[in-house]
Amino acid sequence: MTASSSRKKAARGRVPLNVETEKASLPEGTSGTNASYGLKKGEPEDVPARHSSGVIVTRPEPGLSETMAAVQAAGWRAYSSPSLEILPRIVPPLRRKIQAVVLTSGQAVPAAGQAVPLDTPVYAVGDRTAQRAQAAGFAHVVSAQGDADALATLLRDALTPQAGLLLLLSGAGQGTGLAADLRQVGFRVVRRVAYEARPVHEMSAEVQRVLAAGQISHILFFSAESVRGWLKALPGSLLAQAAAATAIVMSEAAEDILRHAGWQDVRVATQPNAAALLLALGACR
Repeated sequence: MTASSSRKKAARGRVPLNVETEKASLPEGTSGTNASYGLKKGEPEDVPARHSSGVIVTRPEPGLSETMAAVQAAGWRAYSSPSLEILPRIVPPLRRKIQAVVLTSGQAVPAAGQAVPLDTPVYAVGDRTAQRAQAAGFAHVVSAQGDADALATLLRDALTPQAGLLLLLSGAGQGTGLAADLRQVGFRVVRRVAYEARPVHEMSAEVQRVLAAGQISHILFFSAESVRGWLKALPGSLLAQAAAATAIVMSEAAEDILRHAGWQDVRVATQPNAAALLLALGACR
């Protein structure tokens, strides 16, 4: 881990999430009413307004619509180009007593509702995942406000291995590193696949048209997996036009993939969440 990434992780706080009554500290430049920490259902995320230009949003639902709304409200022209198709998995109810559910993505929330009672404590990787868990009816939800490392730290600080089993719900091929880290410090972890993310096969004709016309200035990517999926769907004849746009990403892993594909201008959000990604877009002149 680099010194820079260590400083970023140290700066991320952790708060019990109660959307109705509690507020976390907000990033500079966001409003208290619709920044991601206190976002009410149906409200767009906040992003400072800039000049109008074309922005491709590669996020799948849930989350695509609210990000599109935030980008449009800030004066940009948003184009929907989800790179992944989310296929939910059924997770049977767990017969063993567990002390908490661990969620690495909001996509895992429906499976959590199938697998455990709603009074089970939930530990979520970030605020949006935590808010979705609350919306699904879970009463005791805590957000790590970060990534898998922040979530592991939160669990080590808040729970003890002796208190019982952890149910880790993640996407196919994900969550194995987190499970291994928790087992290494003594936790008993049951990992279940809650959903599968498959790359889309084809990019929309509209997105291909605006890329070909040079009307796209920025592309938003929400994970390294979404970068890979979007590049697979991108026609080779449009790679140069796409790579001419500024890419805004959540991780160095996503940045590495894009630079290898030919991108020169890639900007990594200060934190791995949608609010930070949108603030990075708002900072673009």
